[in-house]
Amino acid sequence: MDTVTWWSDVDWDAMARRARLAAFDLDNTLATSKQPMVPAMVQRFTRLTRAIDVAVVTGGRYELVVSQILDVLGSDTGRERLHLMPTSGSRYYRWDGRNWACVYAHDLSDDARRRIVASLERRAKQLGLWEETAWGGHIEDRGSQITFSALGQQAPADAKQAWDPDDVKKRRLVAAVAADLPEYKVRAGGYTSVDVSLPGMDKSYAIRELSERLGIGPGEIMFVGDRMAPGGNDYPAALAGAMAVAVSGPQDTLRLIDRLLERLPA
Repeated sequence: MDTVTWWSDVDWDAMARRARLAAFDLDNTLATSKQPMVPAMVQRFTRLTRAIDVAVVTGGRYELVVSQILDVLGSDTGRERLHLMPTSGSRYYRWDGRNWACVYAHDLSDDARRRIVASLERRAKQLGLWEETAWGGHIEDRGSQITFSALGQQAPADAKQAWDPDDVKKRRLVAAVAADLPEYKVRAGGYTSVDVSLPGMDKSYAIRELSERLGIGPGEIMFVGDRMAPGGNDYPAALAGAMAVAVSGPQDTLRLIDRLLERLPA
């Protein structure tokens, strides 16, 4: 199953009956890039954790999950029903009653990190994608994933969205780095980013892990993201069999959660 449905076209009565877990991308789905969830989203997200298991699956590092989500949630959040999967599911955190404990982390070796960083920098400069005007560093080591950001890690959302709207630049860089590093997974990440990790580490892996660990089918997982077209970093969730729902940004997600909450048991 690899069908993607636009959020306003979903049969929400059927979705509420079928879904046993609601999974979300983070940047430009639950929150603006690198920014905390707004109060309205915090309120809906909190209510959702008390009604159904909720997962956050993001290409970003764990520290961003903390600043964008955990730091703004209140004590009434259903933490025991929350699943945090940063770096595209190559790490997984659960609440153990006192702390957020790391269930697993598929970290890269020191040698792998050096080789990946060298390839990303060399190929980006060869292709003219190493932008001199940048907001922060171009390359970030996230432990289980190395991420190249053409405009820097802290680039504003409008600049990111305008840089490569048809993904042509990212596809060229992915192909070049993949040729250097065939033993690793190289994929387009966000609007300006390319991610490199161990093989198989994308959002389809996260769906399979959640399915196995919770004893539910992939088709009982709703996955919501803003980059659900083929080639987008949320699309692998659809390929894994999740009920894939596309949004254009957090405002759509707010409306989506409202429709789901109306139909879930209180």
